[in-house]
Amino acid sequence: MSAPDTSSDATMTEEERLESERAEQARLTSGDWDSVAPGKAANFGKSFARMIGLLAPHKWAFIFVSTLGAIGVVLAVIAPKVLGEATNLIFEGVVSRSLTEFFAPGTSQAAVVEALRASGDTDRADMVAAMHDFQVGAGVDFDRLRWVVVGVLAIYVVSSILTWLQGYVINVIMVRSMWRLREDVEAKINRLPLSYFDRVQRGELISRVTNDIDNITQTMQQALSTAVTNILTVVGVLIMMFSISWQLAIVALIALPLMAVVFGVIGPRSQKAFATQWKKVGRLNARVEESFSGHALVRVYGREEDARERFQEENEELYQAAFKAQFLSGLMMPSMMFIGSLSYVGIAVLGGLMVASGQLRLGDVQAFIQYSQQFTQPLSELGGMAAVVQSGTASAERVFQLLDEPEQEPDAGDSPELAPGRGVIEFQNVAFSYSPDKPLIRDLSFRVEPGQTVAIVGPTGAGKTTLVNLLMRFYELDGGRILLDGQDIAELTRDEVRSRTGMVLQDPWLFAGTIRENIRYGNESATDDEIVDAAVATRVDRFVHSLPDGYDTVLDEDAANVSAGEKQLITIARAFVAQPAVLILDEATSSVDTRTELLLQHAMSALREGRTSFVIAHRLSTIRDADLILVMEHGDIVEKGSHDELIAAQGAYWRLYRSQFEKAAVDDHVEQLARADAEAGESETTA
Repeated sequence: MSAPDTSSDATMTEEERLESERAEQARLTSGDWDSVAPGKAANFGKSFARMIGLLAPHKWAFIFVSTLGAIGVVLAVIAPKVLGEATNLIFEGVVSRSLTEFFAPGTSQAAVVEALRASGDTDRADMVAAMHDFQVGAGVDFDRLRWVVVGVLAIYVVSSILTWLQGYVINVIMVRSMWRLREDVEAKINRLPLSYFDRVQRGELISRVTNDIDNITQTMQQALSTAVTNILTVVGVLIMMFSISWQLAIVALIALPLMAVVFGVIGPRSQKAFATQWKKVGRLNARVEESFSGHALVRVYGREEDARERFQEENEELYQAAFKAQFLSGLMMPSMMFIGSLSYVGIAVLGGLMVASGQLRLGDVQAFIQYSQQFTQPLSELGGMAAVVQSGTASAERVFQLLDEPEQEPDAGDSPELAPGRGVIEFQNVAFSYSPDKPLIRDLSFRVEPGQTVAIVGPTGAGKTTLVNLLMRFYELDGGRILLDGQDIAELTRDEVRSRTGMVLQDPWLFAGTIRENIRYGNESATDDEIVDAAVATRVDRFVHSLPDGYDTVLDEDAANVSAGEKQLITIARAFVAQPAVLILDEATSSVDTRTELLLQHAMSALREGRTSFVIAHRLSTIRDADLILVMEHGDIVEKGSHDELIAAQGAYWRLYRSQFEKAAVDDHVEQLARADAEAGESETTA
């Protein structure tokens, strides 16, 4: 697993990064993903209610379309009863014609029933007694039948139109709600402190923003959009079934406890399986993102097979989790349909007996059978929706956890504007630590005058990058204060502080766009001439003309079509065009060659003129001309002065300087001796 991504902003020291990486690895190895990828919906009811609450801004539209849907359901429920009347007309007309063999045409219903009972044919007598408007020889009333059929067709057409309209509007509501949720997530990410991105993997965060929101969208569209219709259908069908026969209704209701048992047994297991599935998705995304972003290093160290094995292992875990989740959710619908089929058989047998005994008419039994199917079908769909809703709720809880993360403290509403100034920086008794139990900077004080260049050097983990991160208000101080032109930056807005500051990081960041757009990113109002001037000053112009489209060359997502040094040159040009009052260079020349570095030193000297500049460097040769060099160890400034003063003092800076240049001199001497020995050996061999 990769450590939390901190390369984009260099928000932690190397020591802190390593410690965070170890903690992250321990968490993943132990299987504790709750802090990274909370899978199972810990509070299903609360999370589900909050997910439904996303529709609140459209509640009146939802009520309106639900009313339309209710009317459509009522019509759909009435239709089988009306259609049953058509069956009665046909059946009773056929029976009336068949009795002409035994009775004279026009014989009344009462006379027929009495004669049949007298002859001992009580079953037929009961059946005839249950018929309406019966008369021997009357036959089928086709005029009445025609109107019944036309009425049924009209009912189905209107019901279908209303149901379609309801579904269409609900889907529009769902899509707009999900659009708003994505907007909220995007805004939330911009309000999160950088410490959040230090501890959460980038792949996991991407999974929540993309996969989980997509899953919520599918849940809302596929399940909840039909839930209202299904619930109304169940209620309406129940009313109609009891109006026809309470005995048959009870037979149909026997299916409910059986379905509840199935739901109670399969549902929780399905929910847990889906939670595990989405947790594995986030984990696999993190693995893929790690492997792709570091693909070159994977190949350099020959770890392709190891990366492939790790991917296959986690892919297999995702396969097993997804198979289990889909298998359990797939059991729900067939189980519900099987129970519905048992109910259908019971209704058909009992209904036939009741028709034969004259307790019900044939059309009523036909309508009831249709109602039983209408009753079990929405219940089966609701059961099938349960798995989808469980999966969507688990995803919703993950997204809500992101939305509930503590935000960085908002800027005060009455924050003063930063007064015009030349860039005087003053640290007064500054204290800061990434974790309370491990203080990093205890009591740091210094002052930088306008136009001065301050170089910050020291061993890894000394707090160099932390110092400039505090100046940019990426983190808030634990104590003390930082003054910019006499104003406490904690009292200013972050935008105000950062608007005066330009920063070039060790790891260049470019977005997918043209080179011109990437340079203009530092100053949106910069003209094309200003962009070219900045490019010329930073030697970007030197290689741009060798590209097919010059400044309009489109950089791909990773800017792989330019070299690492060229990327850094573009980021430096971006800082040039911003014209900041305070300039921060964090190992800004580490990715360029020696010749280009010399050229950039002259260019950056021009850029630093009249500006307060902070330069973080490991190569001490790059900061010899700095006005002030701060030597940091364990968060404290142990030495400060010019290059010559610190060399003369023979302290910490002198030791760092000697470790770089004396080692280089020794290496050159050793190489010369080895070359001389080799030449002597060749001479002896020749002799």
